[in-house]
Amino acid sequence: MKVTDYQKVSLEAVEMEEAKNVKVRWLISDKDNAKNFAMRLFEVEPGGYTPYHTHDWEHEVFVLEGEGEVKVDEKVYPIKKDSVVFVEPNQKHSFKNTGDSLLKFLCLIPYK
Repeated sequence: MKVTDYQKVSLEAVEMEEAKNVKVRWLISDKDNAKNFAMRLFEVEPGGYTPYHTHDWEHEVFVLEGEGEVKVDEKVYPIKKDSVVFVEPNQKHSFKNTGDSLLKFLCLIPYK
């Protein structure tokens, strides 16, 4: 079991090619003996973005604050606080902060 303040989880830079001004906290992961899912908290600075990429697992996203857009298979959708996003496996996707404050979102992914 794990109970903690999210701010006590280390905030790490996302070191992927084509990522800009993105950090992540692995809130719940295999390090916590989570066997099925990981919960991550992303923080994207204004003008920052995640890589436009694909993989064979889904993403389940809940936007906590800020505004931006998600690009999925060449279509762009606006997102803001309280938006919910489901990205299916093998859909090319990217998240971008289009606002002037921090974009924060929870992202849950399964372990394969």
